Amino acid sequence: MPESGRAPAEALLQPAAARLRAGGAVTPDLDARLLLAEAAGMPASAMHRHALLAASPDLPARFAAFLERRLAGEPVHRIIGRRAFYDHEFLLSPDTLEPRPDTEILVDEASEAVAASIAVTGQCVFADIGTGTGAIAVSLLALHEAATALATDISEAALVTARQNAEAAGVARRMLPVRMDYLAGLAGPLDLLVSNPPYIPHHDIASLAREVRDHDPLRALDGGADGLVAYRSIAEFAAAVVRVGGEVIVEIGIGQGPSIEEIFRDKGFVFVRTAKDLGGKDRVLRFRSPGRV
Repeated sequence: MPESGRAPAEALLQPAAARLRAGGAVTPDLDARLLLAEAAGMPASAMHRHALLAASPDLPARFAAFLERRLAGEPVHRIIGRRAFYDHEFLLSPDTLEPRPDTEILVDEASEAVAASIAVTGQCVFADIGTGTGAIAVSLLALHEAATALATDISEAALVTARQNAEAAGVARRMLPVRMDYLAGLAGPLDLLVSNPPYIPHHDIASLAREVRDHDPLRALDGGADGLVAYRSIAEFAAAVVRVGGEVIVEIGIGQGPSIEEIFRDKGFVFVRTAKDLGGKDRVLRFRSPGRV
């Protein structure tokens, strides 16, 4: 029997998951559990079908409102307002891209480069271009106490969110958020430059899943006619500010590797390697600078 004044979560979870499944959700049970946990003010890890929920008069209404938003195509983590990435949970806003698991591969690769720089010089100064939530910069700073970061974005609203996430992770004193278009005006030198830039070709935007197309900021998705506009700018600025032996590490779209390699080689960078994503596709490229800084 349930405790007095408490009800089993199963009574709400099962019909909600059934509606989400009928609506085409890929992970209906998980979505329902996450949304119910948020509505109940409980950790998602504690939410399962046998969990007992406090009998709050407004809980069913809150959960129903979340459910309707999900059925309308809004992503679960947009509804909740945050998403786990690497070792932290990051606040989201309409001005930030939702960080996704494949980008953790970029953090893995960049962490290796940060550690190498620290081993040689005792520090690593890096830039995260188009920082958004700050997920990449914050994750790297949390992993390496001797690192400092310049986190740039063209959106001041995104930088507000990045600052909040850096403060929550305890790394704000080592991260400088700056409103900047790529690295315009920066003198350098940098040990490392990392970026998950917009790389979707403009003509492919309309065909994206509605959870992405309608809820991630367009400026964080649209990479121009060929999807490579941001890489050309990054390579140009990086050539002027990344030190001799420093690295540039970028996330890429499917099939873009050869073109991006050419862009960076034309600016004097040496290709280091490719890292594959969770689906086995090329997702991250690493380059080393022969340097002019």
